[in-house]
Amino acid sequence: MQSLIEQLESFNRKERFFLVGAALGNPSFRLAQSFRATLGPVFGIDVPDNAFVAMDYHLDWIHVAILLAGNDADSVHSNDPIVVTGTQEDVDLLVAFKQGTITHLLLLEAKAETGWTNKQTLSKSRRLRQIFGADGLQHPNVAPHFALMSPRPPKRLDTSEWPNWMTRGGKPIWFKLSVPPGLRRVTRCDNNGKQSSTGRFFRVIRGHGS
Repeated sequence: MQSLIEQLESFNRKERFFLVGAALGNPSFRLAQSFRATLGPVFGIDVPDNAFVAMDYHLDWIHVAILLAGNDADSVHSNDPIVVTGTQEDVDLLVAFKQGTITHLLLLEAKAETGWTNKQTLSKSRRLRQIFGADGLQHPNVAPHFALMSPRPPKRLDTSEWPNWMTRGGKPIWFKLSVPPGLRRVTRCDNNGKQSSTGRFFRVIRGHGS
């Protein structure tokens, strides 16, 4: 019978994970000490150096891993109520580790340039509520945590329908993602430089950075 961490590892089959790990000489995807030191104060918990880490991790995989932890996975399971949605909805970074009897799941969403929209975050919050419950206590011995990362704090996000555990004092839990200054992007435009999805020209726009 596999533990929750083992279940999570078994679903981690994104090519990018293995490519980035191999390219950077870090195939186990171990967190840097400096990043662990940042996460600790954000969530009020010590993150061990052997924590399981994965990127672009599907929410379906998280839900299934929780339900199958300690159970026989080689059989047919009911999908009523819905567990497997068949969507690509994911978290940008998943950090998972066990402390005592509790398995902590740190779910991180990152934006480097564009901002979050209420439509996007509401969809994800509804799915996370379905998985973990409004108070995060849906599954015994599983503690979910959620935070946003970006160069600047998010603005105008409506968290009124988010589960309580996803916020702090009704506000998103946020910490800074450092991005090099001077980054640029390209966009299609008309001959006057006005952005247009059907434009036959393009222009380069300087981003904000941090």
